[in-house]
Amino acid sequence: MLKVIIVILLIGVIVSLFSGLFFLFKDADRTDSRRTLHALGIRVTLAAALLATVFYGFYTGQLRLGTNAPWHQEAAQTQPRTLSEPAGPGEQTNPTP
Repeated sequence: MLKVIIVILLIGVIVSLFSGLFFLFKDADRTDSRRTLHALGIRVTLAAALLATVFYGFYTGQLRLGTNAPWHQEAAQTQPRTLSEPAGPGEQTNPTP
C-alpha cells in the first residue's frame, strides 16, 4: 500500500511539473498570472509529502534498501560461499578465539 502511495505522489509531482511548464509558456505575456506559482507550490507540497512517505517507509521497515530485490534472494539461496572465496566487508578472515 505504501508503494502505491509513493507512485501516486511521484506521478503528481511530474504532472505538476509539466503543468507549471505549460502555464509558464501560456502566460508569458500576462504579468498578473500566478498559475505558475501555484503549480510550484503544489509541486513542493507533493515532493515534501513524497519524502515524508519514503522516510516513514524506511523508519517502519516497510521499505528497505539493497537486498529485497527478487534476484538477490535467488542468488543467496543458490550460491553458498565456499572457503576459498575471500571474506566480505566486515567479516574476519582469521577467526581467533
